Amino acid sequence: MTLVTSPTTPCTDATAPTALAQADVEMLVLLAQGDDKHKARQALEMLVKRHQKMVYAMLYHLAPERDDLADLTQEVLLRVCRSIHSLRNPKTFKLWLNRIVTNLFYDQLRKKSRQLSVISVDEPQYDDNAGASPTRDIMDPGAQPHQTLLQHELDDKIRQAIVTLPEHFRTVVVLRELQGLSYEEIAALTNTQLGTVKSRLARARERLQAELKPYL
Repeated sequence: MTLVTSPTTPCTDATAPTALAQADVEMLVLLAQGDDKHKARQALEMLVKRHQKMVYAMLYHLAPERDDLADLTQEVLLRVCRSIHSLRNPKTFKLWLNRIVTNLFYDQLRKKSRQLSVISVDEPQYDDNAGASPTRDIMDPGAQPHQTLLQHELDDKIRQAIVTLPEHFRTVVVLRELQGLSYEEIAALTNTQLGTVKSRLARARERLQAELKPYL
């Protein structure tokens, strides 16, 4: 099964039937685990298509300095396809998927050095021949220029603040604030006590608030 090569590339060119496209996650999991190989394949493809951007975003927030996030996203989705039959309760698919992502993070990402690489959208690029290029801007035609500038500056500061958090703080922030998991789910995913999760999240929020205070 061909999966993704980028966070926006569908896993297949085939178009799923309308009924399958409208099915909820629980139904898709049940179909993917079923005996009908054709429907199982279609259901898996739909699950991958729906969740690949979320997986990429989560990996990005956990390890923004990596330049192989598309490959890591594909690895997560391959694990989903290979292990779908091990999911006993289809209602817990999101938690199960998050566990696959965090396991990959702990098993592979943290093995390498975690050197921060932050790029400012306001800093010129330099070329040996042409010198400094024009300032890089992120344009949003739906907003006024000053609103766009302020919003992008704040977004950039938030991303930088999350990146500078220690790994254990960053993980709970991503799982709680970006993935919307409960404290109990985070504790299960990270193999930590519930009190530890709450403590880490509180301290991470304090650090983020202190870092972002001048911008809020």
